Order: sequence, then structure tokens, then C-alpha cells
Amino acid sequence: MLNLAKTIALTAAAVTLTVGAALANPYAPYKGTTLVVNFPAHAHYDAVRKVLPQFTKETGIGVEVDQLQYQKMREKQTLELTKSKGDYDLIAYVVFSKADYVFADQIENLARFFMNPKLADPNYDPDDLIQGYLENIGVAGGKKGYLPGPTGSLFGIPYGAETSVFGYRKDIFEKHNLKVPETYDELLDLVCKIPQLEPGMGGLASRAASGHQASHAFLLHLAPLGGRVFDDNWNPIVNNAAGVQAAEALKKIVDCGPEGSKSFGFSEAANAFLQGNTAMFLDTSIFSGQVNDPEKSKVVGKVGWALHPAGVRRGSQTGGFGIAIPKNAQHKEAAFLLMQWLTSKHGDKLVAMAGGNPSRYSTHADADVNAKFPHMKTFGEALKYADPDWRPIIPVWGKINADLGTTMSKILTEGLDIQEGLDGVAMRAKAIMEEAGYYSWK
Repeated sequence: MLNLAKTIALTAAAVTLTVGAALANPYAPYKGTTLVVNFPAHAHYDAVRKVLPQFTKETGIGVEVDQLQYQKMREKQTLELTKSKGDYDLIAYVVFSKADYVFADQIENLARFFMNPKLADPNYDPDDLIQGYLENIGVAGGKKGYLPGPTGSLFGIPYGAETSVFGYRKDIFEKHNLKVPETYDELLDLVCKIPQLEPGMGGLASRAASGHQASHAFLLHLAPLGGRVFDDNWNPIVNNAAGVQAAEALKKIVDCGPEGSKSFGFSEAANAFLQGNTAMFLDTSIFSGQVNDPEKSKVVGKVGWALHPAGVRRGSQTGGFGIAIPKNAQHKEAAFLLMQWLTSKHGDKLVAMAGGNPSRYSTHADADVNAKFPHMKTFGEALKYADPDWRPIIPVWGKINADLGTTMSKILTEGLDIQEGLDGVAMRAKAIMEEAGYYSWK
């Protein structure tokens, strides 16, 4: 009996050690799996591709990347997500797509993955994820349907997310003893003063091209100047005094911008700053990685960074990309492990050091990251003012956004009266919202 008891005890101990060893490596059950992921052609995801071999080395899980221009990425996802079995295990999505994918029940609610002790890393520290990004890009079903609240759920993790920051030519500002603008009044005073001080140089490079680009540029100023597209009852208020002020600010910026400003998209505006044709830049933080690249920039070492200037309040943009697991993915648990690894403190720092855009507060404050990219500290400060509601992420936003962008282009290039133009946008937005059922409960 004693020998039998000893044998049972030794066998039990061996099983415990074996099970313990397996549980100590949550990646082991998925070793040899190859995940297929869909990413955009974007600076952040270029950095991600550099660190994916490290994920495979640590986990034994392979990753195959289908990287597409982001509009083509959306087109392909629209087809893929309707299949019974999809080719993609993990997708990146631009923030506009959040409402569409959730509404169509095409991406996973992440709760069941974070509840699973075999998958969820207890050291993940979700409180360290940048709140404004998480609310804007990852959460749906709460306040207004696209913001956090008691009924909200998490469907994605921000990854390649962005906020708006202000870049300026330190040499030009020092030469003319100019103060870095902290308010919109100071900014708008400078945009037309700089071309006078530096003939041939624009004040501030901005997007202005018809459609999404002009709409984005307008909304960039609307929130800090106290405006919103809708009130809390979904009535369009884009044509109120704050909306008119934002349109006036954008028109002044474009009129005093570098040559060709009225047709600029993001790439053209960024390039104007990189080539030294303008003294200021106010747009997404993802651009910052290019300013000290001598292959792309003529202003290496000459650029300073500051917060988005304040109007009636500070309100920098939030946007960019998140990552989600499709409902029709074939390797969902392994995809979650990749998602978790990429957005962990370890993975986020690796990608930041490779030139990506951090998703965590701790990465912005990291000594190694700041030694390589000194501007990250300023960007971390800017995130305190990131506004998750600077534009509405609702299923019908695409139609309204396109109309707003077309109208803004006419204001900027054809002399359309600002109040008349915005009144038209509000009227057409009201009709779109009514057709979509937003006033059914009144």
C-alpha cells in the first residue's frame, strides 16, 4: 500500500509539473499556427512588420501580412467579412469602419477573450492604454452608440492611433523672435504674418482637397473652438457660430498657406512642411517620424513640437487605426494572443522604437523611447486633451462627411458663403439622420 501510495503521489507530481509547464506557456497550444493579418500601407504598420519576427520567435506562431493602401484595405475587408470562413485572423481598421463593422456584427466583442485565463495576460495593464484612443477607436454601444458608457463594449484595441500636434520651424521662429502659439488667436495671427516675414514661405500647411481631406481639416478646428457636428439629440449644429468660426479659421490658414494649398491632401501638406515650404504644421502625430529622415526631409533638426493650440478649450483629434478579430476568423484565440502581444507594454515599446505610434501612456514616458524620439514626451502631454468625440463615428457618417468635405472645398476654392454652405450641410445631414431613424423616439 505504501509503495502504491508513493507511486500515485509521484505520478500526480509528474502530471502537475507537466500541466504546470504547459500552462506556463500560453502560446504552446498554438505553436505552428500561421495567422493571416490585414494591415494598411502606413508608417505604423511598416514598423509593426519589423517586430513581427520577434513575436514568432517568442511564441512559435507565424504571421503572414497582407498590406494594402487603406482604402483598398477597406474594400477587401468588406468582401472578406461577409464570407462564412474568412481569410483574415486579425484586421486593422480605420476608425470610420468601427461603427460599420460592429453594426453588421462582423467583429468580435473582446470580453470573452479577456475573461479567459488561458489567454488573458494578468500583466496586460489595460489602464495604461491611452484612454482617448480606446474610447474613440475601440468602444461601441455606449453613449451615442460609439462612446463608452454603461452599455458599451470593447471591439478593438487602438493600434496606429493618432492625435493632432503642432509642428513648427524652430529656426524661423528664432530668427523673427516669434512665440509658439498656445491659442487660436495667436495661431491665426501667425499664419499670415510668416509669409510677410519670409516671402515665398507659407504659414501653415493644411489639408483642403475636396471630400474627406477638407472635412478633416475643418473638424480639426471645430472641436477646440467649441463646436460639434450634432447636439446630444442628434440635431445638426455644424452651422452655428462655432462652426462658422472654424470654417473662417481654415479659410485663413489655406489662403495664407504654401503654393497649391487649396488642393492639398494630407501627403501634400506634409510634404510642403518637409520640403521647407511652410513654417507650421497642424495635423496627425504619425507624421512626426518623417521630419528627421534625411531621405524625406529638408528640415532635419529644425522642427519643434507643441500642443494643439487652444480655442475655448483644448481638444486635439483622435483617429487612425485599431485592430480587431473578425467574426469569421479561423484562428481567433491565436489572433487574440497576437493582438495582446502587439499592444502589451513589451510589444508597444518594440514598435515605438521601430518608428511606430505608441498606444500606451508608459511608452510615451519611456526613457529609451524619449532618447530616440524626444518629441514623444510632448505627444504624451497632448494626449491628456485627446477628444474621442471630435467627430461622430456612426454608420451614416460616411455620407455626411463626404457632403461636408465637398461643401468645405467650395468654401475654400469657389468663394461659397460660409454660413450658406454650412446651413446646407446641416439641412442635408438632418435628412440623412431622419432616414436612418435617429429621430424615431421623439
